[in-house]
Amino acid sequence: MIHVKAFVLLNVEPGWERSVIDAFKAVKDIKGVSSLYGAYDVIVEIEAETVDEVRMIVFNKVRRLDHVNSTLTLLTYGEPVINE
Repeated sequence: MIHVKAFVLLNVEPGWERSVIDAFKAVKDIKGVSSLYGAYDVIVEIEAETVDEVRMIVFNKVRRLDHVNSTLTLLTYGEPVINE
């Protein structure tokens, strides 16, 4: 059961965006990854059972990846609003 959803914004070394995105394809804890325009280069979506599990994923699988310079982790709370 998923209780925590997080988005991690990444600053990546110039020219390494595609390699970083491709590396996340093999990580089962990563639910989605996209390129961004703006202050951040990549956004990663994580779903986990606990905040502690999110922390471990971010520290061990996101921040340690080569060519990732910095991250900003955003945790969601409450039920999402879905427009139909």
